[in-house]
This record gives sequence, C-alpha cells and structure tokens, in this order.
Amino acid sequence: MKKKSVWTRAGVSVAAVTVMVGVAGCQDGATKAADEPAAQSPAPAKQSPAEAVQAAYKKTAAAKSAKVRMTMSLPADSKAGGGTMELSGVQGWDPAVMDITMKGSMFKDLAAAGGGEVPEAIRMVVANNVMYMDMGTANAAQLDGKRWMKLDLDAAAKAGGAGPADLGGLGGMSSMNQDPAQQIALLLDSKNLKHVGTEQVEGVSAEHYQGTLSFEEMLAANESSKVLSEADRTALIETVRKAGLKGYDTNLWVNKDGYPARMSVSMEMAGGKIDLDAYYSDYGSAAAVQPPADSETFDLFAMLKEMGGAGAGA
Repeated sequence: MKKKSVWTRAGVSVAAVTVMVGVAGCQDGATKAADEPAAQSPAPAKQSPAEAVQAAYKKTAAAKSAKVRMTMSLPADSKAGGGTMELSGVQGWDPAVMDITMKGSMFKDLAAAGGGEVPEAIRMVVANNVMYMDMGTANAAQLDGKRWMKLDLDAAAKAGGAGPADLGGLGGMSSMNQDPAQQIALLLDSKNLKHVGTEQVEGVSAEHYQGTLSFEEMLAANESSKVLSEADRTALIETVRKAGLKGYDTNLWVNKDGYPARMSVSMEMAGGKIDLDAYYSDYGSAAAVQPPADSETFDLFAMLKEMGGAGAGA
C-alpha cells in the first residue's frame, strides 16, 4: 500500500501537469479547412495580423498532426511541485492522440518527495480521451506487474467535483480544447493582436505575432467550454480565480509555408508564472498511436477511490 500511495501522489502530480499543458484536452475538432486554398506565405505588408493568423489556423487544422517539442515551467509552489518538464514526440488533433516522452527536474522532485523510483523520463500515450503513463519496469513488480498508469478522462469528468481534491477541476479542464489549431483560433480573439516582426526560429525565418487574452475572453471564445454544465463552469471559473490566473500572453511564429514553427503561452498565477514554449515541425506526419494492452495497465482513478479518495495523497 505504501508503494501505491507513492505512485498515487506521483500520478496525480503528473496528471495535473498534463491537463494544464493541455495534452489531455477533449478535442471537439477545429473548423475543417482541407478543401480551402492553402495559405500563402505570411506577408505582413499585404496581410493584417488577423489575416495571417487566420491562414495559419486553417493550415494547422487541416494538417491534423505534427511533431512537437515543448518545455513547460511551473512555479515552485504549484501542486505539481514546480520545476521544468520537457516533452517531445508526435501529437494529433483530429482525432486527438499523442505519443510523447516527458523528462525534467519535476520528476526528480517527485522522487525525492515521495520516496519512489520515478523514472528520469516517462512515456505518455493519449488515445480515445484516455491517458497512459509508462512508470518503468523497476516499479512494475510493485504494481502487480503493470507498468502503465491509466487515467480515463471521461470517467474523471463524470465524477466531477466528487473526485479527489488534487484532481479537482479535471472534469472542467479536460473539456477545454488545447490543440495547436484551437490555440491559434483563441489568439484571433485577442483585441490587441499585432505583428511584432520577422525573426529566426531555429535558423528559419518566421513572422512573429503576439496577443493577450483574459481567462473570461478565452472561456467565451472556446467552443468546447460551452458543453460544461453551469455548475462545472462556475466551479472552473472559481478555481481559476483562486489560482490567480488573469490571462494568457501568446506569441506565435509562422514560417514561410504558413505553419506555426513556434508558439509560447505565458500565464501569470498567484503563485508565479507558468510558461509553455512549443516547437512544431513535420505537419501532417502520421500520428499512429497505439495504447497499451489492458493487461499492462492500472487505473489511477480507481486506485484513488480504493485508497480513500482525497485522503490518498495525505
């Protein structure tokens, strides 16, 4: 039971981070643009910032997948423990799938705090709105031989506010659309969207666009948030207000082919700033994601309920 308690705490922390990153978002799909003319290379002198970003949105939505490399930084007093996390792999957003490897100081901190053998790198697979995390062979013997931790986001969302305290708000956050096309669409709702200039992104010329969006504006603009019940929506807003989130500062770099080469989002919270910095490439590359067999997984949400819900992490 002690080992399970350690991994329950680690699992909750990693799950909370992935929800914040957005990789566990329930994708209701971007507006399809496959039949529309391909966007031309950005031309600030001829295109307004809104037109250029709109063209990038259409191409990204039509691509449906890409390779991604992302760095996330959390303040030290966050529930996930703070530190940095690096993610690299492939992401698809129509349908929503992901196969990435995560590593960083955050996992070392989890190991030190929990007394567990948290791997230096964790592979994460997302398919059918279910998240799987490979906890490594060293821990499989302590977990009935099962190395993959499973979190069914639909089940967690249905549990709503009755879920464990550390996963409070998961039902609301898992309904938020966070694929890159939707992030670009949200940027279009910024009242101060502007073209910053031409810059280099990993040695390639790209057009830099910038905008800010308050949380209320983001929630109003995000189509998938409208499926939330009034109670869930109120709870989500209250949770965000308590966390001190005021809004999002978004920067987008569009390459000569009209695709996002880089996107960064900064969120100012009461406890510090959360930064996401993502690089994208190989748009349209196959995102063939295969979830692990059921015989190799253990259910995090079921384990939390078995161990006493919110008290499991005490």
